Amino acid sequence: MTVQLAQTPEDIAKCWEAIYALRPHLEQESFVSLIQELQTTGYHLAFIEKDGKAAAAIGYRYLHFLFCGKHIYIDDLTTLPEYRQHGLGSALLDFVHEEARKNGLKTVTLDSGHHRSDAHRLYLNKGYKISSHHFTLNLK
Repeated sequence: MTVQLAQTPEDIAKCWEAIYALRPHLEQESFVSLIQELQTTGYHLAFIEKDGKAAAAIGYRYLHFLFCGKHIYIDDLTTLPEYRQHGLGSALLDFVHEEARKNGLKTVTLDSGHHRSDAHRLYLNKGYKISSHHFTLNLK
């Protein structure tokens, strides 16, 4: 499986369907420009292509926090339903883990919705530990 970085507008557009499966609030018309804007703030988008589109995609960034130091934070990890159970998500996690190692980082972090039990199984099988709760306050 080849993992590619989405750096061109065409590659970013290939990731639309996979990202939309995870983030259905996004709009296709602004997707490429949104990813390009995120890329100016350190967001990286990688994908595995099947049948001319991203069958799976991962969005991540390099961060530095007091609680865990320099690390990679995974914003998004998604596989289209018809490509699940083929190891694509696992391959994308391995890619990010290797990126962290190549950059001298010892930690990869992510948040996951409480209802995403299939994703949690993958993370736990990859050695992730549940280390915190994530709280959100939507301001009016």
